[in-house]
Amino acid sequence: MMNELIPTEKDKQGNILVSGRDLHKFLEIGKDFSNWFKDMIKYGFEEGKDFTPFLAKSHGGRPRTEYAMTLDMAKEISMIQRNKKGKQARQYFIKIEEAYKHEKQLGYSTKNVGGYQVPDDYRGALLLAADLQEQVDIMKPKASYYDQLIANKSLMVTTAIAKDYGMSAKEFNKVLHKLKVQYKLGGQWFLYSKYHNRGWTSSATRIVDGTPRITTKWTQKGRVGLYNLLKAHDIVPMIEKLDITTVTIGGQK
Repeated sequence: MMNELIPTEKDKQGNILVSGRDLHKFLEIGKDFSNWFKDMIKYGFEEGKDFTPFLAKSHGGRPRTEYAMTLDMAKEISMIQRNKKGKQARQYFIKIEEAYKHEKQLGYSTKNVGGYQVPDDYRGALLLAADLQEQVDIMKPKASYYDQLIANKSLMVTTAIAKDYGMSAKEFNKVLHKLKVQYKLGGQWFLYSKYHNRGWTSSATRIVDGTPRITTKWTQKGRVGLYNLLKAHDIVPMIEKLDITTVTIGGQK
């Protein structure tokens, strides 16, 4: 949310303009507007390039000269004041400029309504809705599964992790082998050197029928690592697989 400290308008080309009188009012300049603005243009600003004069009705009904400034001129004049209000105005104009650049990237323009920047046409509203829905689709399932990984501090066997992905341990091991995460030697799976020192697994030796055997389990750090790696290859946990739903627009399927 961004409060509208100083009103701005756009011309037919989409350029942002600022009223010289509005900026003068915000800066709380002691000198009258006309003389103050004449002093400001002495800093090298050019009519037709940096500002445009025009006539507007005053409260008394008589026309008075106003000036529409470019955003760059408004920023520079604010900086020239060298006071708190000038700094505040300049920072505000910078935010306006950033918002404008963001609009151009999105492909639609916005307007300020109650302190919020919202699309100013139907097409923009549809694009914004689609963009927000995409962000929700990406972030919501990720948070639910990822939070489970972080909350669980225990070691996990491959079978348990494979179940999260709707696979058997055998299938899951084959996937990891195909992605060059692990290799099999003497009936035991080992991580390739690329992943060996990342703290993904924890191994222990136990005696079975008098024979020492290595048991390897995945740490939660390893689960997170696998999650990110597999997702990069479009392999996601069952919890993140979206159901196909019917979308209705205007009451029609």
